[in-house]
Amino acid sequence: MEASPELESFLRSVGPRAFRIARLALRDDQDALDALQDSMIKLVRRYGTRSKEQWAPLFYAILRNCVRDQQRSRQSRGSILGWFGRLTNLGEREAGEPAVVDAVPQPLQELESEERLRKVLNAIADLPARQQEAFLLRNIEELSVRDSAIAMGCSESSVKTHYSRAVHALREKLETV
Repeated sequence: MEASPELESFLRSVGPRAFRIARLALRDDQDALDALQDSMIKLVRRYGTRSKEQWAPLFYAILRNCVRDQQRSRQSRGSILGWFGRLTNLGEREAGEPAVVDAVPQPLQELESEERLRKVLNAIADLPARQQEAFLLRNIEELSVRDSAIAMGCSESSVKTHYSRAVHALREKLETV
């Protein structure tokens, strides 16, 4: 089955953000890319004929399951490195993302900015999986509570609880850093 032009456009727009979500969860670029590609293929094959309003929550539910499959695969292989994740440079911008250039930063400012970004990304990566998922869906993907609940396969109140706990944990962690 081929994707409609609208579905292709949706996948192109969601791809970079979804990759970052998968990379945070899996801490490995190749595994994240595999999960992203599997998610896109499954959305096209199984739900490509659904209305475009349903694509985002369906896609993120599929992505969540693909990430969990990758994590289970790592666990079953018994790979300690795979389970705890490899260190990646999460602060780099993705290929194709425009660089924002307002003023040329001074080297010290650039270093401090990169360090802050790394701390934030590490704090997000350290959240429990459900809190991380709720935080990323609500903030990065800007999904509603309802759509986040569909994507996460839980109730709206659970999304609110996970999100609230994530925000509190991030505030606490980042205030001490």
